[in-house]
Amino acid sequence: MRALLAILALSLATTILAQEVGDTKRSSSAKEFLPVKEAFQLEIESLEAGDLQLRWDIAETYYLYQHSFKFQLEDASGIVELAVQLPEGLAKTDEFFGDVVVHYREADILLTPSRAVGQASMEVTSQGCADAGLCYPPHKHYFNVDFSTGTVTPTAPPGPRGGATSTPGENRAADLSSLPYMLLLAFLGGAILNLMPCVFPILSLKVLSFANSTDNDRHLHSWVYTLGVVLSFVLIAAVLIALQHAGQAIGWGFQLQSPGFVIALAYLFVAMGLSLSGLVEFGGSLMNVGSGLASRGGTSGSFFTGVLAVVVASPCTAPFMGTALGFAVSQPPLIGLLVFAALGTGMAAPLLVFSYSGAARALMPKPGPWMERLKQFLAFPLYATAVWLLWVAGRQTGVDTMALALSGAVTLALGLWLFGQQGWRRGAAMACFAVAFGLGSMRGLDANTDDIKSISGKLVWSDDGVATLRSEGKPVFLDVTADWCITCKANQATVLSTDELAEAFAASGVVYMVADWTNYDPEIARLLERHGRTGIPLYLMYPADPGLDPLILPQILTRGAVLEAIAEVSNDTSLVFTN
Repeated sequence: MRALLAILALSLATTILAQEVGDTKRSSSAKEFLPVKEAFQLEIESLEAGDLQLRWDIAETYYLYQHSFKFQLEDASGIVELAVQLPEGLAKTDEFFGDVVVHYREADILLTPSRAVGQASMEVTSQGCADAGLCYPPHKHYFNVDFSTGTVTPTAPPGPRGGATSTPGENRAADLSSLPYMLLLAFLGGAILNLMPCVFPILSLKVLSFANSTDNDRHLHSWVYTLGVVLSFVLIAAVLIALQHAGQAIGWGFQLQSPGFVIALAYLFVAMGLSLSGLVEFGGSLMNVGSGLASRGGTSGSFFTGVLAVVVASPCTAPFMGTALGFAVSQPPLIGLLVFAALGTGMAAPLLVFSYSGAARALMPKPGPWMERLKQFLAFPLYATAVWLLWVAGRQTGVDTMALALSGAVTLALGLWLFGQQGWRRGAAMACFAVAFGLGSMRGLDANTDDIKSISGKLVWSDDGVATLRSEGKPVFLDVTADWCITCKANQATVLSTDELAEAFAASGVVYMVADWTNYDPEIARLLERHGRTGIPLYLMYPADPGLDPLILPQILTRGAVLEAIAEVSNDTSLVFTN
């Protein structure tokens, strides 16, 4: 049995490593573009005459649109009108904006206020592109200007709607003042994860295992489970932070972007379901149910149960962890890892409470035949999870791959049945395991990563597409989603797919775009980074005016929140905002 557990663990580890290598190759093969602040660097000087001299230093092969320049100066008395002197630019026929004037290498602009100004705030908007094919969304710079002393100081932008956090990598200085709050937020978010449909069956089985165990056994196994949870979160976070420090655009949930990892996880759920159903003699060590809790080798089962809980919980973390995760990846690595450790501690806390609290255990029914029936019942959520994972793999690579993986799952079930037999059947079981692994590694001929394009009434996202639509005076709603994102699917089913919302989008002229992150896409990863997010869902409502920043909607959507955003960008006051 220990050998079988080792095989399953090795399979998961192998697919994780393969996924990491694959992501690295995809990232390195993609075109690398400079961050917007490096491509277009702006300095402002206050002149003695009261004018403002703006100087852009533009990177090689990058350019700025002259028509996108916008300037707003405001003091205590209100907006200050500005006379603008633009430099001579280069005429260019742009595929999105038509005949335009652009600036390469540098752009010097002189601003003359219409009246005397003391202290004021300055907002500068620009938009540029790279010759290699990337166009950035409009970008804003913010400054405080003291005309009496001639000082100009860059400032942070006003806080965006939706509570977006700072961009990862933008500020690596430790922000210890907010650390206690973020640790608390991470702890509470981790605790909530136990209520998610992927995690709840695992927690239920662990709690069930306490019914016939001693205090020492309960305490030992709950702490081993906690160790598995915390170390798993820290390990995944370390990989994520290391990749981001290496310059790769990658976000939380990346482990589920590997079809191999998803299929291996589905196999593990099938194996556990068969064991709980009593269809195969898989032993009690894996999930540590019943008497298996006290058996030799049970601690390894508790540890790997914690690992499994973390893996299946990752698609559910975004709504509860968006702020804390954004803070974690914007801090020095040790601070970031501490936040993820707090997340893991929060997730393991309910089991620790059941382990040490007699009052909590008293809420459970007395041991009896119901325990076996409940154990068998809990197999069905595991089967359902395996089906969902195989569906995700099919969406990632095609229906042929899903069929191969399903065949591998059946072969795995046969191997598990044979493994409990004696003689030659044990060797046949090992052969079945090898065949199952091979089938799970194969990819079908119909592999298709563009299934999202078939969604009726929605356009496939691109930065250029958003810019084009906005230049035509059309507001845009962007839905950044993935097939493995449970929150995304819930929002889609309960809010975004309703007839009322479809009618509101159509009546207001808002174009619905979808960015599908089921498979890794460096452009989508950079989009998330620009808006301070490490994971999905992300919902953006772009006004038609290219000079305005998009509205960031909550990660858990309501009807009222979406209607309010539609009304704001379309000036449609007829929409009702009640939730």
